[in-house]
Amino acid sequence: MRTFFSAVLIVLVALLVPASAVAYWADHELGNADRYTAAMSPLATDPAVQNLVVTQAGRALSGQIDAGPFQGGLDTLLGEALRSFVGTPAYRTAWDAANRAAHAAFFEALTTGHGDAVSIDLAPVIAQVKDDLVANGVPLADRIPVTHVSVKVMEYDGLGSLRKGFRMLQVAGVWLPLLTVVLAGTAIAVAVRRRRAVLATGLGLAVGALLLWAAVAVCRRLTLDDLPADIDRGAAEAVYDALTAFLRTTAWVVLAVGLAAALAAWLMGRVRRTP
Repeated sequence: MRTFFSAVLIVLVALLVPASAVAYWADHELGNADRYTAAMSPLATDPAVQNLVVTQAGRALSGQIDAGPFQGGLDTLLGEALRSFVGTPAYRTAWDAANRAAHAAFFEALTTGHGDAVSIDLAPVIAQVKDDLVANGVPLADRIPVTHVSVKVMEYDGLGSLRKGFRMLQVAGVWLPLLTVVLAGTAIAVAVRRRRAVLATGLGLAVGALLLWAAVAVCRRLTLDDLPADIDRGAAEAVYDALTAFLRTTAWVVLAVGLAAALAAWLMGRVRRTP
């Protein structure tokens, strides 16, 4: 009976590993403005995201200033300025500011039901470009309007159906990982042969890690395949990968811990059998 109970607990541990990781991620990573901004910050150097920023900001600014016969030249100058700007530290600062502001809207979309997209307001970027052009004495640069340009990097037709699940994950963000650890310890404690239980629990953790990795990969494909045509796929891929980096890292860590525990238990058995 104890062996059966231990086996059931190990199966539960394997199933709870991905659920625990996702719950913790939803509560402590997506739900925290600092961690969200830190996760999105590396995208400032991503070529697909940079190209999206330049394109969208350029479209927003194009034609905003009536330069008469020099309009084409001014638009070209703005495009060059944007492309130069996205390679500077000032752009990365503006990008972080834009993402910190975007977190509030993103979090609201997941918790209140308002909005179905992850958007980034490029106003801080445009404001910085304007200041740089004015400082460099570019004619008419002071007339550039600092408009709020929302760039969609992810959109969901069914985001509303995910809101209840997200709230549940937030609630489970603390106790579900703790429950997983307690069940793993209990599975070993109640087992008749604890060394074998350690080995089985380690393998259970490894299986759970693989399930987590597979879930992230499948959700990535489903999310990207469901994107509207007007969403830049390259930028969306970069955003998804950035937001789920914690889950992929967790999967590798849990896999390593599980396999290490299983290997240690197996080696201990081999040593004991050695005359």
